[in-house]
Amino acid sequence: MGHEARCTARFRDAVSEGKALLETDGIEFRGDDGLRLKLPFKGIRSVEALDGQLRVESQDGPAIFELGADAHNWAEKILQPKSLLDKLGVKAGMEVAVIGVGDPAFLSDLRARTENVSSEQPTSAVDMIFVAATAPTDLERLPALKQAIKPDGAVWVVFRKGRKDFNENDILRGGLAAGLVDVKVVRFSETHTASKFVVRKAERNPAR
Repeated sequence: MGHEARCTARFRDAVSEGKALLETDGIEFRGDDGLRLKLPFKGIRSVEALDGQLRVESQDGPAIFELGADAHNWAEKILQPKSLLDKLGVKAGMEVAVIGVGDPAFLSDLRARTENVSSEQPTSAVDMIFVAATAPTDLERLPALKQAIKPDGAVWVVFRKGRKDFNENDILRGGLAAGLVDVKVVRFSETHTASKFVVRKAERNPAR
């Protein structure tokens, strides 16, 4: 989800100032004094927003985050999380190409949402392309993929998290070198991240 806020957290007998993060699979808190909390959604029993407090009852005990006006918004996002396809912006009927991305759950959900899914580089403009990148050489195909999306389309580059030899900075440079603009990053799975690239507004020519 990618939301974060400076706040006070209360957990058991501890009170700490720090940063709360609302991630795709749970809430994390990093206290300035060293307190660390990680509350997976699957272990959360109840969530309530009351008087600017986000109150979370988990299997590890109750936690309270002083979020102010953000408390209600965070509670809604926890109780009604978006699916991966929603975060990626995939809509019913879209024309989508998937190149090298073999995640079974993603592919199953994608084909359930739209029948227009191909596994090769498109020969005509599509709404969205998902491409796997495991090395710098994979980014060399981005200029061609830029030409294979509609003016308002997107190229999602899917890459493994946690690598030092090939990471988000490399992906960003590859996209910029191809004349694309990065606009969003999404947690794709437990092991992978996806970066969204689009055509610069000045280049979006409907007649292309």
